[in-house]
Amino acid sequence: MTNRKIAPDITVLGDSLEVPGIGFVPINAYVLHAREPVVVDTGLGLPDRDFLEVLGEAIDPADVRWIWLSHPDRDHTGGLFALLDAAPRARLVTTFLGAGEMSCERPLPMDRVFLLNPGQSLDVGDRSLAAFRPPLFDNPATVGFYDDRSRACFSSDCFGAPMPSAETAAGGDAAAVGAEDLRAAQLLWASVDSPWVHIVDRDRYLATVAPLREMAPEIVASTHLPPAVGITGRMVETAALAAGIDPFVGPDQQALERMLAGFEPGGPAAPAPGGSVPVSPT
Repeated sequence: MTNRKIAPDITVLGDSLEVPGIGFVPINAYVLHAREPVVVDTGLGLPDRDFLEVLGEAIDPADVRWIWLSHPDRDHTGGLFALLDAAPRARLVTTFLGAGEMSCERPLPMDRVFLLNPGQSLDVGDRSLAAFRPPLFDNPATVGFYDDRSRACFSSDCFGAPMPSAETAAGGDAAAVGAEDLRAAQLLWASVDSPWVHIVDRDRYLATVAPLREMAPEIVASTHLPPAVGITGRMVETAALAAGIDPFVGPDQQALERMLAGFEPGGPAAPAPGGSVPVSPT
């Protein structure tokens, strides 16, 4: 995991996972250094990750006052319960549905839960965070937010894109990726992560993209994209193209067997979904 400032009051805790045939998917969490500090998502729960240790390089966990869970998928909740233990004053920001999903794994301390819906806001001492539903998402409990003080949009899975290397995914800059490459990767991710988008009414979908244009954030802090500074306009235009894209079709069992064989010395190359160039296993 990496730990670096992307703005005076924002730290990204960067990580990634390789998906053969697709690329390296960024897995980011963030710290918003507000008067009442906010941790946005809590990373992966894999045995070789220590979220609290990396977080501790950015802030003393005991000082955290809010944990904003953009949604309760496992790549967002890895360090959640450890952080709740280490941050006794912190409250967990989620939705009614999000709290219900999380409680299927382990009971939540309901006296520390703060339910917040899109369209509402959260006061964190020196700023107000405006909650919204991103236009692209894979979980109905998803809630991102806009911080008008830092001009940053925390977009959850929206704007995600697989990267060509682990270094770019966990510690790179989305603005440094070629515009056409980034566009293609973001549309691929939209088809993978938001599989409903190819059947939506285009006009109704575009109405959900419009608030992002009006927001015009300087920084996009996505879970699944390296932090993006100064390129929001073209990223929003890419998101607008997602309605009606071809659906993603994942590998079947035969493809899986070929993929596994590709990990063996001298084995065949792993097939890439959708005819894309396969990523060499590492």
